[in-house]
Amino acid sequence: MPKEDTFSLKYGKTTIDVSLPQEQVLHEILGKEYPPILDVPAAVQAALDRPIDAPPLREIVKPGEKVVITVSDITRAWQRMPLVLPVVLDNLNKAGVPDSNISIIVVVGGHRQNTEQEFKQLCGEEVFKRVKVVNHDAFDTDNMVYLGKTSRGTEVSINRIVAEADRLIMTGGIIYHYMVGYGGGRKSVIPGFSSIKTIRQNHLWALGPNPGDGSNPNAVSAKTRGNDEHEDMMEIAGFVKPDFILNMVPTPDGEFAGIFAGNWVSAWQDGTKLVDEIYGVSINELADIVISTCGGYPKDINLYQTGKTMDNAGYAVKKGGVVIILSECPDIMEPLEFTQWFQYDTKLDMERALRDAFTIPGWVAFREVECGNIATFIMVTRPENANMVRKANMIPVTNIEDALRIAYEKCGTAKPTFTVMPQGANTLPIFQHGMDYPMASQEVIADSVE
Repeated sequence: MPKEDTFSLKYGKTTIDVSLPQEQVLHEILGKEYPPILDVPAAVQAALDRPIDAPPLREIVKPGEKVVITVSDITRAWQRMPLVLPVVLDNLNKAGVPDSNISIIVVVGGHRQNTEQEFKQLCGEEVFKRVKVVNHDAFDTDNMVYLGKTSRGTEVSINRIVAEADRLIMTGGIIYHYMVGYGGGRKSVIPGFSSIKTIRQNHLWALGPNPGDGSNPNAVSAKTRGNDEHEDMMEIAGFVKPDFILNMVPTPDGEFAGIFAGNWVSAWQDGTKLVDEIYGVSINELADIVISTCGGYPKDINLYQTGKTMDNAGYAVKKGGVVIILSECPDIMEPLEFTQWFQYDTKLDMERALRDAFTIPGWVAFREVECGNIATFIMVTRPENANMVRKANMIPVTNIEDALRIAYEKCGTAKPTFTVMPQGANTLPIFQHGMDYPMASQEVIADSVE
């Protein structure tokens, strides 16, 4: 009897076991084990003292200056800023900047405003009591300052609080981003604290030049060179000239793998290299069937979060193959600004609406529908989610047995090959012989960050 490999895959707060013929399994794609930073405050202090391509933070700021610190919104709470911010504030105090001269701006981009309780969760009670914490409001045109146009024509306006500060310190996290290559760095500026007009003009570069073109083939994970949106973002951040950056890279278990401080370009670039080391996984063959889980709760809390896993799985499957996604989605209709995009009858109608009023949730919805360009997508989820899953161009099932039965029917071969992705939301398959991924250009992976 053929030997089988059994994989225990996270689904919500439980697991689903999948047994596959051992000889047909090509890859199990896992992030690299990486030693976590055990003393985060000490590591932050060391990074501030010995930054990359910049003087120490205490030498950059001058006594009495007004300082603004950016913090990502509540969806990025993994950055554990209550451990980080007190160290930054203490360094500013020692350099002659009192807490009364320091403001924290939560860089929500075009997303919803965070609540006071979320401020406390993001920054920590101590920091919330010490300094002023405010939301960025991209729609508040009266409190924007115009800086000029990029070479691509994006009109750059930013939050007045940032524009009028003496110093800008940006914090954030670096992981793969399936539109602009990587998160972190310049994303604190755009969409971070930019106007909604600036955000929409910049983000249109995630689409091709004409209606019907779909996604820009260069707007993909791990690609920056030739990624129009990223390059426009770098120009926008160049108008702002951030004084200092402090970005973190997570381990697969959610701890800190690395802390990168200093110059807003080169410190961020060093961080992206660690992301590649941990989460970029080489594969030498594309599979007929890919089985991927988001990684359980909260990564599979809704369809919006599931998009990252869908996108990553697309890099591991043959064109015309099958992808099985395990995602419980207990809150599948959240957030509304995402699910409302599935109201359109056709993909072209959806794209036209996105071009008229671009939003990140809208792009994620469109990207999920586009995944059908690559393969048949099947989603194991709750039975009540079936209608919404169909709208996202996937086949809904409630168990792995039905998913495998349909996958065998549709994959085009009686003896399919398999790739399994237990950490699908974070890991990026890197095919060594060129990409067979219709939404990506061929050189997407063998790329350097600019």
